[in-house]
Amino acid sequence: MTATTEGELLPQPAAAEIELVKVLHALGDPVRLQLFQVYAAGGEYDCSSERLGVMHLHKSTVSHHMKVMREAGITSTRAAGRVRYVQLRRADLDARFPGLVAALLAARE
Repeated sequence: MTATTEGELLPQPAAAEIELVKVLHALGDPVRLQLFQVYAAGGEYDCSSERLGVMHLHKSTVSHHMKVMREAGITSTRAAGRVRYVQLRRADLDARFPGLVAALLAARE
């Protein structure tokens, strides 16, 4: 884990260790695919289900989905106190699997 002035990064695979099978498996869930689309808009997001557009889910369920995506290497999570901020690892995914993010976003439209 790396400490930053804004918080601490939670464990995640290095860019070179991101596996396509794990990414696709994580995004095989409709909720995580929806979160992926939200994260692709850029910026950091907390567990607010309203802001993420998944108001029908409990905060702990959203947190679980965030963890699965982080462990697959799709997102990066920064802990600041009790709040977790998530963002898409777009540069890492684009470098590792060119065109994948664009293809997944195009398929969602």
